[in-house]
Amino acid sequence: MKPSVLLAGYRVMAYVTAVLLIALCVAMVGKYGWPSGTDVQHVGEAATTAIGIAHGWLYMVYLVLALLITRLLRVPVGPMLLVLLAGTIPFGAFFAERRVVQWFRTWNAAKSGPGAGAAEQTGSAHS
Repeated sequence: MKPSVLLAGYRVMAYVTAVLLIALCVAMVGKYGWPSGTDVQHVGEAATTAIGIAHGWLYMVYLVLALLITRLLRVPVGPMLLVLLAGTIPFGAFFAERRVVQWFRTWNAAKSGPGAGAAEQTGSAHS
């Protein structure tokens, strides 16, 4: 798999995981924050189940992609674990995604050589 495709897949899953986790937190407020038997509590209960299942399955995809991209970038174990766990912390995957993109850009510039980094920063296009 091309590194840029792997990064794109990771970024999509990071956003999906983060948004679903935030939605799950909101649904849990509806489920547990209202008296039992109310309409809001019923909606919160149904939403918690549906969103929780979706987040759980999609988090597994996020884990695989995060593991692949961090191994490709040779991220040390400590920061790698933080990236992997970011999908379990509300808003955490947003921050992890930004950091992984920074690591990827640094890795890509180093891999391409010293001249490629200047071309990327100035926006010039050479093949």
